[in-house]
Amino acid sequence: MEVDVKALKRDWAGIEFDVVEVEGKTQDFLDFAEACGETESRFVDPEDADFQAPSTFTSRFVGRRMFPDRFPKIGDGFGFDAGKCVFAHAPFRPGDVLTASSKIHDIYEKTGRSGPMVFIVHRMEFVNQTGVLVSVVDWRMVQQPERKR
Repeated sequence: MEVDVKALKRDWAGIEFDVVEVEGKTQDFLDFAEACGETESRFVDPEDADFQAPSTFTSRFVGRRMFPDRFPKIGDGFGFDAGKCVFAHAPFRPGDVLTASSKIHDIYEKTGRSGPMVFIVHRMEFVNQTGVLVSVVDWRMVQQPERKR
């Protein structure tokens, strides 16, 4: 199966396809900080005047859908996770409600030892209740149109 990556990008990149809300909870922030080994007071002490979620906290969220409706299936597998990149812009504090919108940010192709791979960058942008951009999370997924066996 050959994939026209330029056409995929032209037709699907930039289209918002999912919106979810998440609320900042102190215990969730503390649990995440402990799991990450954070030691800074602003991440581990709710009494700290600057208490907030660790910078990568929003990477734990996913939308209700991975792809827009009718997004073409590439290959015969589910693909695999190629990593996340988090851009922290503003603090996420307890009680904040973030609106997270999902879109396909980019689609590109690379060739590896197992053949061609299509990278799909799923972007979630998190905006707080006052309209401030808090975080952007780019999640790269790899699909293989044809796999060498």
